Amino acid sequence: MPRNHIDDPLPPVHGPSIAAVALWDSSDRKRTQLFSHEERAQLSLIASIVRFKKGNQIYHQADQAGAVFNIISGVVKTYRTMPDKAEHITAFLFADDLFGLTEEGRYVNSAKAVTAVTAYRIPIAALEARLRKDATLEFHVICKLCHQLRETQRHAVLLGRRNALAKVATFIQMLEQVQAAGDESTRELNLPMSRSDIADYVGMSLETVSRSLRTLERRRIVDFRGRHQARILDHRQLETLAARPEGDADDGIVGP
Repeated sequence: MPRNHIDDPLPPVHGPSIAAVALWDSSDRKRTQLFSHEERAQLSLIASIVRFKKGNQIYHQADQAGAVFNIISGVVKTYRTMPDKAEHITAFLFADDLFGLTEEGRYVNSAKAVTAVTAYRIPIAALEARLRKDATLEFHVICKLCHQLRETQRHAVLLGRRNALAKVATFIQMLEQVQAAGDESTRELNLPMSRSDIADYVGMSLETVSRSLRTLERRRIVDFRGRHQARILDHRQLETLAARPEGDADDGIVGP
């Protein structure tokens, strides 16, 4: 068990609940709840609430896995530590996301709180026992895991792109889609992660990411309000950049 957490009594199931396992369709950016009220009530019986401060480690890669986590609020990053000790970010996880995938009883990645995080902690043994009794619930969890695999594929495609502005534009679009899927206004975008985390996620140097962001602002495509707030000014140009052909290496990125 991580030491940076506090177990709380669960709230009544008619309030905030384990409905955090959900899918969203990027074509219409609407959330589709996967769990019924009864299923959420069942899972609430085996879950506890944990809280992590910004920067707290939730678990380490290869740790013995005792639970999966379902985010209520906040942002988590999962990452793998390379032989040179560098961190390769595999995903940013937001409210409603499920994380804690395992292989042979151990966590596949490490997880750390990007912001203050509140989450449901669901013991794996109890979850497995519950799933064996409920085929519908098992199907819904599998659907969520398939969604995570699709997101992993999207990340792999992003990493394979050569155009810096296309990568950064795609990342900003992803943040807008996540915020819209949570029924939040996208007039102002939240960028809770650091510039170095963004660089690690998109597979570029910190300097290249910083120059790309300045270029988007110079072209009046995105307006950055400090380091953690942004507003998209020109969606059409942003979409054009994100869809830029791989052979087009002329970013037009300006230096400092």
